[in-house]
Amino acid sequence: MGDMTTWQADLYALPVNDQLGVLSSTKFVVEQGKHVWINPQQVEALSKAWIQDQTLQVAIPTAPGQWFTDYHFFDGTERTVNWMLVLDALNFCFWAEKGQARWTMHYRGESLNGYWAEAASLKRAVEEGIPLWDATYLSNISCETVAHIFRGTQTIPLLEQRAAHLQEVGRVLLENFSGQFAHAIEQTAGSAVQLVHLLVHYFSSFRDVTHYQQREIRFFKRAQICVADLYGAFGGQQWGKFTDIDQLTAFADYKLPQVLRHCKVIVYNSTLAEQVDNQQLLACGSDEEIEIRAVTIWACELLRRAMHRRGCDMTVAEIDQRLWLLGQQAEKMLPYHRTLTIYY
Repeated sequence: MGDMTTWQADLYALPVNDQLGVLSSTKFVVEQGKHVWINPQQVEALSKAWIQDQTLQVAIPTAPGQWFTDYHFFDGTERTVNWMLVLDALNFCFWAEKGQARWTMHYRGESLNGYWAEAASLKRAVEEGIPLWDATYLSNISCETVAHIFRGTQTIPLLEQRAAHLQEVGRVLLENFSGQFAHAIEQTAGSAVQLVHLLVHYFSSFRDVTHYQQREIRFFKRAQICVADLYGAFGGQQWGKFTDIDQLTAFADYKLPQVLRHCKVIVYNSTLAEQVDNQQLLACGSDEEIEIRAVTIWACELLRRAMHRRGCDMTVAEIDQRLWLLGQQAEKMLPYHRTLTIYY
């Protein structure tokens, strides 16, 4: 990359606070990786472009329930809190294998896929009288009922795993929090970091941890996005009031690296690029998959720092959301990597 400027000299310096351990563990992957890397010059270029084009500004909504009006269930009570835990317990793997059609559902005259289809399916289920906020009901939910909830043009991927996640949500809530996720949130005293740790500790389906060269690597994708969703849905108040929301990292999935690669912020070596572009599956826990996710987290962290140097303070969650929304223009981009996993 040539001579590094002063700001690049300590490119991957850890922030003062890294209570989640996500940045510190993925830092090793970024520095040791052989398949994926970050282009610092493109980080600077993208941050400059974002500053100049104010139409790209995307922030987490501040009005309670603002982004729940169409496809999400929101009544402002503990039922919403439980429903959101369900939403993020199932927020993974919406893509189709090469040559196959994506799972799609129809809701209120629209054809939806991906995350929006998941959210709309769960809202539709509530409207049909299925109590997805009831921990007892969830603990005994059947695979057949889950298939009904997600009925559409195809079968949603990893259906059995989704049923198992719902059963775990119900069981853990009953055993530890009197059936209410709100009680778990109250135990964390307004700390986003502590709520992430609580989710990872109690719910195995949220324990997004792997190993790279015998080291533990943390991603905590769905645990972190659950906290961010609470913050957004409740406008930073009530069950979404967190004093340390800025401690969240990027939510490493398959859409963000697609966008970052499109922007030339991250680069794949030729072998990996060919695999991804040909829609070949990458094994969960493979070096290539871990490197893509680790580099994604650090690319977003470096974007945050670059924006800060330009006088624009954004949380990584806001940067993540902006990239994800840009990713909805996927027809203009190369394919995303495909890994069969429950974590994203």
